[in-house]
Amino acid sequence: MSLPIYLIGARGCGKTTVGQALARALGYTFVDTDHHLQLEAQRSVARIVADEGWDGFRARESQSLQAVTAPASVIATGGGIVLAEANRRFMRENGQVIWLNAAPDVLAARLAIQPEAEQRPTLTGRPIVEEMHDVLRERAHLYRQAAHHDVDAMQPPERVVEQILQSLSLARAS
Repeated sequence: MSLPIYLIGARGCGKTTVGQALARALGYTFVDTDHHLQLEAQRSVARIVADEGWDGFRARESQSLQAVTAPASVIATGGGIVLAEANRRFMRENGQVIWLNAAPDVLAARLAIQPEAEQRPTLTGRPIVEEMHDVLRERAHLYRQAAHHDVDAMQPPERVVEQILQSLSLARAS
């Protein structure tokens, strides 16, 4: 049985782009927890947060994580999924967790190119560069704690996929 692969990291790190390419390379299914959550709720992330607050959204996010977990799947998670200790434990126990690690300035630049405000509401209301510095300062230890593998996501997506495949084959060999 092929364990699921969870991609974690701050928004803008490439979880969707890399996840789709990784799933193709492995012949796995690709799933995005935010997309699943939005389909279930019939609302955007921004609308859910506006209606239910961040706590309501985070509860839905945890349910979505468990609902999409299946063998032979690559799962792109929301950037804040690691905030819940139960989610970190669930992912570590049920699959391989890959942290797509990128510098805050790189994340901010990527988000400025594709803002997707409806899907990615600001966490602080401050400029995106400041927000990304704060988010990584607050979450880096949680990403590190959850991850089996830490991958440099500041490279082209093809190279990131190659790095993940190398990490996974080394993990299987040991």
